Amino acid sequence: MAVNSRIIGIDPGSRTTGYGIIDKNGSRIGFVACGVIRTTSNCKLNCRLLEIFEGLAQVIELHRPDVAAVEDMFLAHNPRSALKLGHARGVAVLAAMKSGLQVHDYQPRVVKQAVAGYGQAEKEQVQRMVCALLELSSSPSSDAADALAVAICHANQMVIKIVE
Repeated sequence: MAVNSRIIGIDPGSRTTGYGIIDKNGSRIGFVACGVIRTTSNCKLNCRLLEIFEGLAQVIELHRPDVAAVEDMFLAHNPRSALKLGHARGVAVLAAMKSGLQVHDYQPRVVKQAVAGYGQAEKEQVQRMVCALLELSSSPSSDAADALAVAICHANQMVIKIVE
């Protein structure tokens, strides 16, 4: 059974949030778009969260994905950074759900395993594998590549769920 779906992957961050959109047609995946939402650096966190929400809402409206995959939080050493990341992640989930999308969460280790074959892969390895898997001629920014990796991870999970 072929699964045709457009997936948006989101790599949340309070300063830069990456997004990546792929189409899944059967067992094939194809690149649609990717980019980053950069927040205003001298804005307070509340303003940056609104920028993330509005930016993702625009991307979702433009590309009309069927489902969202969001990278879950990693263990941060700095509690303040973890809180900011949690806020950004919450806003990303809210933007997707407010647009009617079902949201799937993936741990960074699982995303790296799905794309690079190794759960402790470095950012550069993930970037290279995203380029190879999507046959991209140039490398996206690390945040956009991470978001594409989240989307690819979800595409792989869709295949597993159908087979089971």
